Amino acid sequence: MATLSEVENIDQIVETFEFLDDWDTRYQYLIELGENLQSMPDALKTEDNWVKPCMSTVHVAAQMDPGQSGLIRFQGDCDTAIIKGVLAVLIDLLSYRSLEEIRSMDVDSLFKRLHLEEHLSPSRHVGIYAIVDKMVERAAALMDAQH
Repeated sequence: MATLSEVENIDQIVETFEFLDDWDTRYQYLIELGENLQSMPDALKTEDNWVKPCMSTVHVAAQMDPGQSGLIRFQGDCDTAIIKGVLAVLIDLLSYRSLEEIRSMDVDSLFKRLHLEEHLSPSRHVGIYAIVDKMVERAAALMDAQH
């Protein structure tokens, strides 16, 4: 079941996309989100953080949020503008949450409401889900290392 903050966050993302008139504008918005993504240090671009099933070169790292006990934040990078934008959305959606919240996040709902399936190629769609899976995997590994 979705938490209120999860629903609000997904609703905010969807509202922003719906405000934009057409898919060309939405693509441009995704590209801008990717351009504004905080740069990921090269030291974090490791084999463990590499999203191998993705056709683009994507890395995702999880770190504990120093200000909030038990909350995880993400960093990432991608060499493809559109996917980097989607990665920025996912980082925003999944950061500053507990492992349980990350695992239970309904990203399917977000993707369906954004109509990403209809506007991205099947291989990119598979890659996006691989990014989500990697984010969950890295968060779980981080929590395992803490215990």
